[in-house]
Amino acid sequence: MKKIGGNLVDVINEKIYSAIIEIENEIISNIKKVDKDFERYIIPPLIDAHIHIESTMLSPIRFAEAVLRHGTIGVVADHHEIANVLGVKGILYMIREANRTELKAFFTAPSCVPAVDFEVSGARITTNDVEKLMKLREIVALGEVMNYPAVIKREKEIMKKIEIAKKYGKPIDGHAPMLRGDELEDYIAAGISTDHECTSLDEAEEKIKKGMKIMIREGSSAKNMEAIIELTKSYSPEKFFLVSDDLNPQDLEQAHINGLLRKAVNLGVDVIDALKFVSINPIEHYKLPIGCLKLGDFADFVVVKDLNRFKVLETWINGRLVFRKGKILSKMPKPKSLR
Repeated sequence: MKKIGGNLVDVINEKIYSAIIEIENEIISNIKKVDKDFERYIIPPLIDAHIHIESTMLSPIRFAEAVLRHGTIGVVADHHEIANVLGVKGILYMIREANRTELKAFFTAPSCVPAVDFEVSGARITTNDVEKLMKLREIVALGEVMNYPAVIKREKEIMKKIEIAKKYGKPIDGHAPMLRGDELEDYIAAGISTDHECTSLDEAEEKIKKGMKIMIREGSSAKNMEAIIELTKSYSPEKFFLVSDDLNPQDLEQAHINGLLRKAVNLGVDVIDALKFVSINPIEHYKLPIGCLKLGDFADFVVVKDLNRFKVLETWINGRLVFRKGKILSKMPKPKSLR
């Protein structure tokens, strides 16, 4: 049995208290409240619900090595970039490589490869490809539906891909910058549940009111947090995620989701709400097999110095300590080539 102590941040019951976590066989077997002052906090797993690993210029293995240091335990990655070049072969390569790491990596099946019919790409993802991908346990959603004009017009191919996702009970991610009014309603009515492209507060608010969940994006180039973060104080926290979308390697070296948490809290977001955006929300939306500091869950959590800067001290996955005191403790495999 392993025992880990700290001030536990319980996002489900919205409480913070001193506790000892007991772990047996990868599972949290007990949580004991204790009367002790700890100088560290145990927070739920940090999850990036929308990222393109290709934008980091790293292989999945080197990406995992980078983000585990920042307390990231899981990601939902969209690989339409490599799919645009290599099709399903590229997607399967990314899945295989990610599965060789401790990171709990999940993926979406690209919906728009190429993005639009007149775009030239190295490969196409067909409806048959989507059907095959949806059968994989690692595929948890249909990837961002960029071709929203085709959805509004109810074009056959994109609608068939959407129906395949529904058949497998997997959510459909959106991508609809500045889409408003009746066209937005038509887009949402097709079954699309999220959007990460809001650039203004009123756009995000309209999408929330019409039933979407909003991914607040703060990446290397697109930074929308300051524009729309105020909405999180007026609507249920279940409506929001914090995501990076695209990160260059220089920014990833400095921080990942822990950096987004730091900024959100500094902008006045309640710390428990902010942690919900990157833990229980993606876990429930995508039905991820990741623990969230509950009895009987996988022992997936992060130990941080405080709830302001979110300096990561330890990263735990399935009850295994994978990062501590600046070092990755598990041996990282050598990346394999596509050949």
